[in-house]
Amino acid sequence: MNYVMGVFNWLIAAGPTVMLPVIITIIGMIFGLNIGRAFKSGLTLGIGFAGIKLILDFMTTNVGPAAKAMVDRTGVHLTALDVGWGSIAAVTWASPIIALLIFAILIVNIVLLILKHTHTLDVDIWNYHHIAIVGVMVYFVTHNMWLGIGSSVVMALITFKLADWSQPMVEDFFGVPGVSLPTVSALSSLVIAWPLNWLLDRIPFFRKSKFSIRDAQKYLGFFGDSMIMGLIIGMAIGALAGYNFMKIMQLGVSMAAVLVLIPKMTSLFMEGLMPISESAQKWSQKRFKGQKLFIGLDAAVVVGNQDVITTALIIIPMTIAMALVLPGNHVLPFADLAVVPFRVAMVVALTNGNLLKNIVIGLVVTASLLWCGTSTAPVLTQLAKSVGIKLGASSLYISSFAATSMIQSWAVYMAFTTHQIILIPILLIVFAGCWYFFDGIKKVNENVNTTEA
Repeated sequence: MNYVMGVFNWLIAAGPTVMLPVIITIIGMIFGLNIGRAFKSGLTLGIGFAGIKLILDFMTTNVGPAAKAMVDRTGVHLTALDVGWGSIAAVTWASPIIALLIFAILIVNIVLLILKHTHTLDVDIWNYHHIAIVGVMVYFVTHNMWLGIGSSVVMALITFKLADWSQPMVEDFFGVPGVSLPTVSALSSLVIAWPLNWLLDRIPFFRKSKFSIRDAQKYLGFFGDSMIMGLIIGMAIGALAGYNFMKIMQLGVSMAAVLVLIPKMTSLFMEGLMPISESAQKWSQKRFKGQKLFIGLDAAVVVGNQDVITTALIIIPMTIAMALVLPGNHVLPFADLAVVPFRVAMVVALTNGNLLKNIVIGLVVTASLLWCGTSTAPVLTQLAKSVGIKLGASSLYISSFAATSMIQSWAVYMAFTTHQIILIPILLIVFAGCWYFFDGIKKVNENVNTTEA
């Protein structure tokens, strides 16, 4: 057991670019691929992930300082600095109960698969930190290990079901068959987006609007090209930051490069994924009596979509402006501006690329990130200090667009730390109602249910 945990800890320490090839290779072999094809698929996905990370780091390096300069010019002092999801992940993996939480999440996924209550086989173990951080924070506040584990179990249940329910959008809009996205940073937006999209559909102006990024390209011609749009948006951010002409042009070209390079990197995911997906379907037909499996992957496989990136680049400067004027907000957006594409990806799929809806829903999601981030920043700061993480934050508190800033994570955290006897049952009843609606009434993934019957 110690040897197994040692290997597991080594993989965690190596990070997703090493972990993903290893996990995908093992999964591929389990599904019947020979070791050569399985390893090549895993390595291809690892290379794609490394490419995405390099581009997102590049984006952070360029957008982050510009965003901070925009805020500095206003003279507004915000007390919680967004230190980025990477810092939050470091806090999570440093927790003394992290092994228990990871084991609990794995067990939940396996049990749900056996009982046929999920079709998502989550191989995105690296992003388990999004689920585990809630348990870590609950344990830190309550000093109750069972409440910590219970909160992560509830997070896992919600996450795997959200992944199932949103899988048709991943397949239909992004054209990625046999894949679901159990990444909390992307899925949590749907908690707000689903009801808000329903509401907007009742408003004729939004219901009749079919305007999308593709339409913008058609009408704008030269200016609708993705690299030109990136150039313009980047230059606008630079101008608002007070940059000189040279720096404005440099930021514009950098944003144009992001729009061009990310789709090329994400294409590697599809190349590496297809053999695994095809083998998984054949494997499931034999061993799960026709049950269809969805391979759960990082949402990075879809953030290269042109609609997603362009929507995110529109939302980023609006996020900075909103942070300055939103009542009750104390978060200064900074490091996680680069991951805004993850927050809007499923929104774009839900609206089928309706640009007006994307912006409205995206701004509401952003407001929730700022409010929830403000609410939990003091506890997150204390937690980081308790595990000895050096975050280098210059503000009084730290925050992020990850952790309990996301509405799903915030709701579970609050239920398990405040009036548990009342809020935990309410949370579970609401979730059960959603489960009944999507699986019972709406019958999401109806083709899967039909096959199983």
